[in-house]
Amino acid sequence: MAMANSRGLLVIGVFLAVVHVFFTQPTHCAVHRKSVKRINSNWEKVDSAELGGSSSGIAANFDKARVLTVAKEAGQGDFTTVQGAINAVPVHNKNPVVINVRPGIYREKVTIPAEKPFVRVSGSDANSTVITWNDSAKSSGGTYYSATVSVYASDFTARKITITNSYGPGNLTPEDQAVAVRISGDRSAFYDCRFLGYQDTVLDESGRHYFQNCYIEGAIDFVCGNGRSIYESCDLHAIPIDNGAFTAQKRSSPSDNTGFVFLHCTLTGKGLMFLGRAWAPYSTVLYAYTYMADIIVPQGWDNWNDPSRDKTAHYGQYKCCGAGASEAKRVAWSHELSPKEAAPFTTIDYIDGRSWIR
Repeated sequence: MAMANSRGLLVIGVFLAVVHVFFTQPTHCAVHRKSVKRINSNWEKVDSAELGGSSSGIAANFDKARVLTVAKEAGQGDFTTVQGAINAVPVHNKNPVVINVRPGIYREKVTIPAEKPFVRVSGSDANSTVITWNDSAKSSGGTYYSATVSVYASDFTARKITITNSYGPGNLTPEDQAVAVRISGDRSAFYDCRFLGYQDTVLDESGRHYFQNCYIEGAIDFVCGNGRSIYESCDLHAIPIDNGAFTAQKRSSPSDNTGFVFLHCTLTGKGLMFLGRAWAPYSTVLYAYTYMADIIVPQGWDNWNDPSRDKTAHYGQYKCCGAGASEAKRVAWSHELSPKEAAPFTTIDYIDGRSWIR
């Protein structure tokens, strides 16, 4: 989503590491990180008996998966491109397929079709395993088609992979929107991945999704869409710009069961950033136990130049910390949630995760 009044744009491709400085954070943020990790361990140990015998979703048995290998050099793996390995997955696949991607820079667009579920793409290290392309809304025929990686299938997992759209900022018009990853299938999970872009880096379009220990970089609406997703222990890093935004959630109706939850994340970078912009009237975003650097504009949230959305958007914080977390000058229509109000959002049950997350 383009935004005017920008300056000091950096050439994308300079990827900054984020440093957690926990001693500067209030105790409750650091303490909760430990409790979250413990909960995650419990989630990962839930077996099919505890799930009522269900083997659906990503909880399917990957121990017996078919394994394919991708390597840059011919003869070192089964395929030299990630798309080549995806193409080898059977249509209407019912058995898990693991695609191991060896280190390298893979310059390609990748699509996981809807009829190819139960795929896991894994690298050995996100810093050395990169999928990159440089389409924009203009070059691809629309923002949604600009994605470097498009996931239409359900039950998809990625681990230790960097996905980048290297198009850059352009002139910050709608034609310059450039997505790194588009996720349209249900029950997708991403672990230890990096997503790099400028506008609309992660298009969390639809479905239930889970991100853990991921790094997401951008400037404008760089987590956007109408998914129902939890981002846990993720680093969101802003490239310098005036009045950028971390999120643009697109819940259009009160009947939509969607929203973004950021649980013990860090918001860092340069410039000035909104926590979110109301892409649609019922836009829903919650930050809980999240460290916010001093780059957050005091009012926190933006109504997309539509005052009527002040009455319908659902924006809130719960026990956040850091110089940017102060609620003193937040817009009147945002909320500091009570423990009771926050509870439904700060559990894996928000995305029905006990039945599919592994």
